[in-house]
Amino acid sequence: MTENPYIGSSFDAFLEEDGTLDEINLIAIKRVIAWQIREAMAQKKITKTAMAEKMKTSRSSVDRLLDPDNPSVTLDTIDKAARDW
Repeated sequence: MTENPYIGSSFDAFLEEDGTLDEINLIAIKRVIAWQIREAMAQKKITKTAMAEKMKTSRSSVDRLLDPDNPSVTLDTIDKAARDW
């Protein structure tokens, strides 16, 4: 019988050993940010087009910002969105 080296270790330790912990954390942060911005827009009844105008950017940039699975959003875009609240 072979001992499982992962028994008793945390999932974070497994991901760190696998080399994917940082990437997974960044994806989770992006998803939370996208959700928070989407919720704030819904509460204030702001459309994607209006948000793009406030941010002085394109509608497609707002689409990327709100897409939880799109990792290509820059910190500058997130900063613009945050400043408009």
